[in-house]
Amino acid sequence: MKKTEKLMIKSMDCNFICSSVLRRPFLTFFLIFFCFLCTANASFNLSTISFDEGYTPLFGDGNLVRSPNARSVRILLDRFTGSGFISSKMYKYGFFSANIKLPGDYTAGVCVAFYTSNGDVFEKTHDELDFEFLGNVEGKPWRFQTNLYGNGSTFRGREERYRLWFDPTKEFHRYSILWTPKNIIFFIDEVPIREVVRTEAMSSEYPSKPMSLYATIWDASNWATSGGRYKVNYKYAPFVAEFKDLVLEGCAVDPIEQISAADSCSEIDTRLATADYAVITRKQRLAMRRFRQRFMYYSYCYDTLRYPVAPPECVIDPYEKERFKDTGRLKFGGSHQGNKRRSRRRGRPHNVADSVDQDM
Repeated sequence: MKKTEKLMIKSMDCNFICSSVLRRPFLTFFLIFFCFLCTANASFNLSTISFDEGYTPLFGDGNLVRSPNARSVRILLDRFTGSGFISSKMYKYGFFSANIKLPGDYTAGVCVAFYTSNGDVFEKTHDELDFEFLGNVEGKPWRFQTNLYGNGSTFRGREERYRLWFDPTKEFHRYSILWTPKNIIFFIDEVPIREVVRTEAMSSEYPSKPMSLYATIWDASNWATSGGRYKVNYKYAPFVAEFKDLVLEGCAVDPIEQISAADSCSEIDTRLATADYAVITRKQRLAMRRFRQRFMYYSYCYDTLRYPVAPPECVIDPYEKERFKDTGRLKFGGSHQGNKRRSRRRGRPHNVADSVDQDM
């Protein structure tokens, strides 16, 4: 993003920018895209909870700092440990969301993850839905990826990687995951950026077992930045990620006694299905398309070296196919766990980002 574009977004509101586009047709594609984000970005009607109402520390307790009213929490990475928290309950489908601000300055090798998983219960058949934020050298932007696994299918990564249209270290932005029996939607600031629609051919690879919600920060020097070329520099520690306005919407169930809890979930499932975030409007779908055209730089659906035949849930967009015709060589992946967590979570195999990532 050009410096002038950043300054314009910082100093102008949506209405001013969009009216400028109408008056000045020579303005860049970026501003046009920003207008679509504005029109699609109607705030969701969400009920937030305090940390103590829904979460518990996961690891690195000394590096987890709650605000006095427990409405926000900071997780830190220093040379001794990372840190993280986990939801107190497991959920069979739901909406998981938080306002997050990422660490600034030099963050190479740092990974901040906001994700759902049941790896501690189903070690060999776990499910997972990820936001993974990947730090960078000073002056380079944070990047992030989304991913999903179903029934332990770690051999088949479903990564997509993106840039952001804002600086995630300057202020809070909302990141959300909607998980239903029919589809999965990843949102940023109420803008959908990715949708995975369940198909019969996905079979058990569609996440379907109860999951917990996690947030972690950890040292991912071996893969997160330019394939491990740039490591965490603890001269800049502690690295601090902030979370607030936490949302947990879903049916809490026992991961083993799922059948007996099915009836009790019907009311909550209906509420999820009728929520304003459950349906992607025409404006939101257009904003999603433009986001993917402008800011997505890797998609497994077009990685023909990994998957000569695209996985069954992939919807091949001719424009995207043309754009990603040379990305078969891109191979990404990773795991959330730090050294302190290896005894509780199995590592998953991952490929290393190659030289294309070095320019991002």
